[in-house]
Amino acid sequence: MTETHVLEAHQLVKRFGDFEAVKGIDVVIDRGESFGFLGPNGAGKTSTMRMISAISQPSGGTISIFGLDPRTDGPQIRSRLGVVPQEDSLELELSVRHNLEMFGRYFDLSRRVVRERATELLEFTQLTERANDKVDNLSGGMKRRLTIARGLMNRPEILILDEPTTGLDPQARHLLWDRLYRLKREGVTLIITTHYMDEAEQLCDRLVVMDQGSIVAEGAPRTLIEQYSTREVVELRFVTNDHEEYFDRLSPFAERIEVLPDRVLLYVNNGDETLRDVHAAHITPSSALVRRSSLEDVFLHLTGRSLTE
Repeated sequence: MTETHVLEAHQLVKRFGDFEAVKGIDVVIDRGESFGFLGPNGAGKTSTMRMISAISQPSGGTISIFGLDPRTDGPQIRSRLGVVPQEDSLELELSVRHNLEMFGRYFDLSRRVVRERATELLEFTQLTERANDKVDNLSGGMKRRLTIARGLMNRPEILILDEPTTGLDPQARHLLWDRLYRLKREGVTLIITTHYMDEAEQLCDRLVVMDQGSIVAEGAPRTLIEQYSTREVVELRFVTNDHEEYFDRLSPFAERIEVLPDRVLLYVNNGDETLRDVHAAHITPSSALVRRSSLEDVFLHLTGRSLTE
């Protein structure tokens, strides 16, 4: 394991009885990197994250975190990790500050250090004014910020975030993104699972797409878009109950077509030119939109499913 790598996994496998949830994946994560795991439900992301968190032992393959083996060095590894679970497991009847201080004591920190770190993290997550409020009275976005603050009490070298902004409004999501950017600038390695493709594009230096326990693509967001999609996408909507009827008529105009319940997606290199050609063929959609390709398009191409099934 090199100095730049904080995690290396080779042919990593996780079985539950006869079911193989993770099927021999290879992952290398660099120090200070923001790395993403994308995939539909049941793809194997959660099982992988539990192994990366040194909570669940692999059924096969090898994994090294900080150059240590989770099978024998689990407590030492976990002391250097921060984990932000998908569900907020906060003490609702305690104050915001008491939640942080109570969690900090799990790491054998002195009361003085716990108080100092709690104060720093309340400021970092913009919760100072709510420090003495009960957690039960906080908004969803504030609870997520508190959960992230709690995961940072031990000043982890790696912060593992499972669906960090699920259920939040756009303003709360962007505030969390800003906090995560700051952590990355400070040298914290981020490992993220998310269903939000715009989030992955914003936060991840590199990512893998998992499907049915395997990695089906890996790379930087823009590289994956260039590799698996076209430069632009034309979205067409028609007054019909079945957009599938337009598949054959539109096929000559695109490298690839995706038919969704409410629209048809044409994957092309020049959207405006394609739209002119469609109209010239006397095909008249009720609405049309030309946009750049995104990670969502890559996801649909690789897994053939919607993002939040």
